[in-house]
Amino acid sequence: MNTDNQPTSSSPKQATMDIEAYFERIGYKNSRNKLDLETLTDILQHQIRTVPFENLNMHCGESMELDLKAIFDQIVRKNRGGWCLQVNHILYWALTTMGFETTMLGGYVYSTPANKYSSGMIHLLIQVTISGRNYIVDAGFGRSYQMWEPLELISGKDQPQVPAIFRLTEENGIWYLDQIRRDQYIPHQEFLNSDLLEMEKYRKIYSFTLEPRTIEDFESINIYLQTSPASVFTSKSFCSLQTPEGVHCLVGWTLTYRRFSYKDNVDLVEFKTLKEEEIDEVLKTIFAVSLERKLVPKHGDRFFTI
Repeated sequence: MNTDNQPTSSSPKQATMDIEAYFERIGYKNSRNKLDLETLTDILQHQIRTVPFENLNMHCGESMELDLKAIFDQIVRKNRGGWCLQVNHILYWALTTMGFETTMLGGYVYSTPANKYSSGMIHLLIQVTISGRNYIVDAGFGRSYQMWEPLELISGKDQPQVPAIFRLTEENGIWYLDQIRRDQYIPHQEFLNSDLLEMEKYRKIYSFTLEPRTIEDFESINIYLQTSPASVFTSKSFCSLQTPEGVHCLVGWTLTYRRFSYKDNVDLVEFKTLKEEEIDEVLKTIFAVSLERKLVPKHGDRFFTI
């Protein structure tokens, strides 16, 4: 508790983490004690529509923290988002605090240009067990790859959701998450060849094993992802937030909105190039993000699609 009349943000690590403050941040008003699939889905959907998938700290001269209290301060008190190591870390904490049976897992992200999965474990995801059934829960992939509902851990079963059809496949103890996507219509002709557009109909997303992890397992990769020139996170500034119908993305100066299934099996993808002076206002109005420091937008050459 902050008792010295100083702003909480000046001492983030001393602030207590309060599950009710988290619920208020994500706008969740439903059951606190029903540990069922409906509640799990509800929590996930509230978080992905209020907590952006973003790396803006890196492009404001700040670091991406792994410490849970610092993450809580950033997401809950400062109304910000974060990348997978942050948004899934706080979701893991919230679900565990509520009483769900949770396991932290590590993933290897698929690179389309390289046609392979990352050698490093660069993604954090969560397994939740309810009545003997296992589910994968992930609030930290963003863009049009973001699941809207937990995925049952069953190999080879198509699991249709609003964003796409998701499929988990297991081979020799390794699980693979893939996505079967819709066609897309881009009304702005000048963006038809944008490097932000996903062109694959069948998209590999990441692989993972069921080996339990701890946040310490991600410490070295957390540093690498925000310092290496090879990292997509140093190459591009981005912010992504789901809505009830689709997803907003800001990458560098490019603002997009994807409306899922705007007509039969077709997504609508709208593009707009922002002026530098418009970015702060767009962050506030669309993503509900107010930055404390000046953002330096970046759209480097590392592969990143929306």
